Amino acid sequence: MFELDKKQIRIAVLDLNAGFPNQGMRCINEIVHRWATEKEYDILYEVFDVRVKNEIPDTSYDIYISSGGPGDPLSTRFDDWDINWNKWFADILRWNDNPSNQVKKYVFLICHSFQLACRHFNAGLICKRRSTSFGTFPIHILPDAVEDPVFRRLKDPFYAVDSRDFQLIQPNLELLLDMGAYITCIEKERPHVPYERAVMGIRFSNYIFGTQFHPEADAVGMSRHFQDQERRDTVIKNHGEAKLQSMLEHLDDPDKIHWTNKNLIPNFLNEAYSHLMVEEAVEA
Repeated sequence: MFELDKKQIRIAVLDLNAGFPNQGMRCINEIVHRWATEKEYDILYEVFDVRVKNEIPDTSYDIYISSGGPGDPLSTRFDDWDINWNKWFADILRWNDNPSNQVKKYVFLICHSFQLACRHFNAGLICKRRSTSFGTFPIHILPDAVEDPVFRRLKDPFYAVDSRDFQLIQPNLELLLDMGAYITCIEKERPHVPYERAVMGIRFSNYIFGTQFHPEADAVGMSRHFQDQERRDTVIKNHGEAKLQSMLEHLDDPDKIHWTNKNLIPNFLNEAYSHLMVEEAVEA
């Protein structure tokens, strides 16, 4: 065995937060740079403001992370930024489908971006939730994804931050199968309510992975969110005072969202990097 020469990894982050203050971009930045520092990798890190400045990266990057964001993923399909995002996504898919491109492009899709990708593929029914989901919740890994390297070191269930008004349900399983895609995880079971459990993650291909939750979230950001009384009231209204207290306790638990933050996206980056190095060596 030999160690492949390290290369500079070009990482593009697509910011879909529409100019709203958020913790997600800080968390993504910290995760990527922490990963690069720990691995002693040289990275080029660039952020593109998709919804305010209509910025879209080209196909010269190795890894793309497309963020969450506010709003209805069904209502913007004729907005310039949405059209351009879908053109970019189609370009990435076309690049990866081209057998002459041995070095593939790796994409991680978070929440709103995940919903846009599901809309792009017609992967299922995207609809408005009966109530806002906000807080830290258990997420269950499905059997097909138990060996998925992105879930390495994560338990079933694992805990993550969920913050959304929309959801993907009634997945188009035949279409996903034809694509070579599979559902990786679903939301917590709620036997006391007659609502279908939402799809919380899909591996769309060997190179494209998405989650409807926020694996980038950390305790610092959630603590700031919970200082907002409106957000606290939302949790109490939908889940009760006891659940709010439980969520606050999760912030101090190293096995809950801290563990997800520390492992899930870094696992994806590890997988992408290892494949990129092999693909570079084959191409050379």
